[in-house]
Amino acid sequence: MSKQSYESAGLKVRSSLAGEGRPTVLVGARLIDARGIKDDSWALAVRGRIEATGQGDDDLNTALHSRGLPTRPSADMGSAPVGPGSSSEPPMIRTMDGVDFIEAGGRILTPGFIDIHSHGGWVHSFDDGDKAISTARACHMVHGTTRQVLSLITNPIDVMCANLCSVRRVMDSRPDVLGAHLEGPFIAPSRKGAHDPNCLRDPEPAILDSLLEAADGCIRQVTLAPEREYGYQAIARLAGAGVVPAVGHCDADYQQTRRAFDTGAGLLTHIFNAMNGIHHRQPGPIPAAMEDPRVTVELINDGFHVQDPCVDLAFRLFPHRVALITDAMEATGCADGAYKLGSLDVTVQGGHARLVSNGAIAGSTLTLDVAVRRAVQDIGLYAPQAVEAATLTPAHALGLDRPNMITDAPLGLVAPGYAADLLLLDPADWSVKTVICDGHRIEA
Repeated sequence: MSKQSYESAGLKVRSSLAGEGRPTVLVGARLIDARGIKDDSWALAVRGRIEATGQGDDDLNTALHSRGLPTRPSADMGSAPVGPGSSSEPPMIRTMDGVDFIEAGGRILTPGFIDIHSHGGWVHSFDDGDKAISTARACHMVHGTTRQVLSLITNPIDVMCANLCSVRRVMDSRPDVLGAHLEGPFIAPSRKGAHDPNCLRDPEPAILDSLLEAADGCIRQVTLAPEREYGYQAIARLAGAGVVPAVGHCDADYQQTRRAFDTGAGLLTHIFNAMNGIHHRQPGPIPAAMEDPRVTVELINDGFHVQDPCVDLAFRLFPHRVALITDAMEATGCADGAYKLGSLDVTVQGGHARLVSNGAIAGSTLTLDVAVRRAVQDIGLYAPQAVEAATLTPAHALGLDRPNMITDAPLGLVAPGYAADLLLLDPADWSVKTVICDGHRIEA
């Protein structure tokens, strides 16, 4: 696809989110969320929320009748399981009296995925303004990420302030953008990864205040190295402002990390990457996070940033506390070639992004549907555990698993009262067949 084609798809996704979504019933699905697996499931979504869920036609028709809605169009459409190779077509949709009935045919129904750390896609970066945000969001939306935190790369402070204003503006106009993540500039030079070393700074109070003022409440998390000057002061200031401080891109040792968590940090940015590893005499940040049940750890499950045995280890060390992220850059969804990460040149080969200057890993080209599939089919996780890591856990990390001022309805489960963010997935390869965000069926 050309850059213009990607932008056109981005506009189509944005237009799909306009207005009020039509009442929707998903029928005959295999429901998988953090609570387990239920076959022959259905979910009813009205005005952006899940109104009711259940199993079987009798419960469904009772729920529809009690709300004055039409019953299922045809009983002979059935809910037979979909076998590998037989579900390549999109699910059947029938409309009756203004209600969409989507026949899942045994496909997997999950909550919409939530990515709290990603930088772009479809040749566009979240740092590059409204149109770029719209296009990159569409890239991840069609792969099942119904809500996303937009990660902004290290730049001069005035540029970062302008980028925060863009995120705030876009966030006000569409429900799928949760806010911004600042990955820098308050990180350690020795652990900078693909960040511009000329822009790294200590989190001085005046700088932090400038960023918070420009954001106008849109910052969800900030990755920083707590050992930098003003580090702990910044963690306390951010936490007090309703931002989740994240320990990452740091040289912090075990004690420094524990102090960061006690001061208010609640996340460990992409565990294993850009931090001290575990040494028997120098434990580092990972054991500190393992000991603290308040802390959620991000994990990039692409088989490249973290090898499969360590992915498995993370899920064993942090039950219910792993948030799958993509750390995706602008090359996501695109062919190998030359790209940008901020002002830095990147080469993507075999789907792996590295800086031209020094070969450092420069984000990923991962999407969350692939991360979940790998967790189930390559790592061997129980499916609800993998789904939880892309839904309820990231929602919980940001306080969005309960009623809140950002999304209103809670995120992360297919349950009454939760936001109508729903996916239908192919059981053979976990590819996305249907996306519903905030009650809107997404087309691209």
